[in-house]
Amino acid sequence: MAVDPRFFASAGPQVLADILLAAGGQSAGDPARAFTGVAPLQSAGPGEVSFLDNRKYLPALVATKAGAVVLVPALAGQVPDGTIAITAAAPYLAFARVAALFHPAPAPVPGVHPSAVIGDGAVIGEGCEIGPCAVIGAGATIGRGCIIGAHAVVGPGVELGEGCRLHAHCSISHAVAGRGVVLHPGARVGQEGFGFAPTPEGGFLTMPQLGRVLLGDFCEIGANSCVDRGSQGDTVIGPGSRLDNLVQVGHNVRTGRGCIIVGLAGISGSSTLGDYVQVAAQAGIAGHLEIGSGARIGGQAGVMNDVPAKTDVIGSPAWPAREFWRAIARLRKMGAAPGAKDEGKAG
Repeated sequence: MAVDPRFFASAGPQVLADILLAAGGQSAGDPARAFTGVAPLQSAGPGEVSFLDNRKYLPALVATKAGAVVLVPALAGQVPDGTIAITAAAPYLAFARVAALFHPAPAPVPGVHPSAVIGDGAVIGEGCEIGPCAVIGAGATIGRGCIIGAHAVVGPGVELGEGCRLHAHCSISHAVAGRGVVLHPGARVGQEGFGFAPTPEGGFLTMPQLGRVLLGDFCEIGANSCVDRGSQGDTVIGPGSRLDNLVQVGHNVRTGRGCIIVGLAGISGSSTLGDYVQVAAQAGIAGHLEIGSGARIGGQAGVMNDVPAKTDVIGSPAWPAREFWRAIARLRKMGAAPGAKDEGKAG
């Protein structure tokens, strides 16, 4: 299926020489041959570039009509006649760069829409695009080349580095963001965290949340995800980290560089994640924990204790992955009906 031009502007055609430069790959094909875009193996035509990163799809490679395919060198001999092999050590990454060559992120269209509201003392950098009904609070600073989408809200005093992209209906307050930060539609950054003290009368008194959110360079916050500001210190999302849609990050959480937090995961207040931690979908991390660098938290895991660096955990409560699967194997063996194994063989 071709990319729909109504939604994705094309920078094609691109010649093979430029494609190889973007991919960091190699090919014996004609450097001047032109391509119009990218497509999956199953639907790509002679003018399109595709990729293979999983041997499961080798039959699709054999049948493809793509003009070129990005793949590992070991599989280059399996491309069909008429298809150019573009070899790269990491095909998925190489193809991502090729796709970005054909379909780069839209550049800002400089200007402020007449319906936007700009507060007193706000500074808008050169070349920014401020969309319909966007609100820029008093004293906010917007770096050059930012895009502030329709109905997005930038709170008073917020600082955005250059090249940030705030999509429609997101909001950011009490925050300082680095370069290239992306907030997807409906993301909420900097709101009050969930902190309160019980009163003798049986009610609750909200604890003032007096910290900020610090977003590192090139981190992304997914659609409808929430990052609460700190209560006393700051909530910190490290450079290059990615939050999927529908993620909750509590107050005073700190993540290192390049962390991945997948949809519906939640991190309770004051927990700390090292560099390159991965938290899978629907996992929950209790408060005040230390998750070491390179640790991986499995889907739906309930983490209630610190996790050492480079450790995989799964289950609720979370165990080291190997122990968890050994325990599951024992439980299955204990629960099996007598003779079930022999009956299975006989059947």
